[in-house]
Amino acid sequence: MKHSFVFPGQGAQFSGMGKNLYETNETAKSIFEQANEILGFRISDIMFTGTDEQLKQTDITQPAVFIHSIAAFKTLEQARPDMVAGHSLGEFSALVANQALHFEDALRLVSIRAKAMQKACEIAPSTMAAVLSLEDQQVEAICEQVRKESGETVVAANYNCPGQLVISGSIKGIELACEQMKAAGAKRALILPVGGAFHSPLMKTAEEELAQAIHAIHFNEPICPVYQNVTGKAVSDPTVIKENLIAQLTGPVKWTQCVQSMVADGATEFTECGPGKVLQGLVQKIHKESQVNGIN
Repeated sequence: MKHSFVFPGQGAQFSGMGKNLYETNETAKSIFEQANEILGFRISDIMFTGTDEQLKQTDITQPAVFIHSIAAFKTLEQARPDMVAGHSLGEFSALVANQALHFEDALRLVSIRAKAMQKACEIAPSTMAAVLSLEDQQVEAICEQVRKESGETVVAANYNCPGQLVISGSIKGIELACEQMKAAGAKRALILPVGGAFHSPLMKTAEEELAQAIHAIHFNEPICPVYQNVTGKAVSDPTVIKENLIAQLTGPVKWTQCVQSMVADGATEFTECGPGKVLQGLVQKIHKESQVNGIN
């Protein structure tokens, strides 16, 4: 019986996020204040009282979700995970939880990542879409067909749970793929209100910028494995962790595979740390027998 701690990514944010933690827990409060100092502005004020529109800005969203996640995790004073994983951005939170990264270094990397992704979105107008009720292989095959026939970028990006896969690419590529997904029997193929094609080749410029920053940071030997998005498997080698973290920007988030691997390796309990309950729901869809809970 092993306990896994999991951490959400972009999209989990909401106005008021973290406010209760700040007001009721001194450890959490110190995390928020440290973050404000590192970033050079009071991001906590935006988190607690900002509008949904402000919180949707990638350069705010990503640090905000990361800070909230670590503040929640740090309130569990005796927490010692057997394994960790994070969905996209959440992988940085997971690497703080397993002590591969110091909080300060991780926050700086998250800020660099967010700004680089924002710039990449501005260079190439692009988007993502959620596809429901098709097999992963069907979605992958349609994406490949659209790429071959149109020359547009479109790839499978987020393997969230069986029957729920997010695709990413150029606006034209996503539109063409959505038409074909519906024709193939998808219950829904819905274009999402996001700023760009995350986890696709269109994030290449952001990947290059993040790579420079990651290679300049020291990663420690973790206290437990991290199940990384690009492989869906356990990793403990700091050098491999770095390379996978870089590749994640243009590669897929294999969340289904991460959870399946953790269960295969003995995970019976999953605790989501951070805003929202999205990962708790996904874990239960992937493995109904798992015990899930959350700290937010």
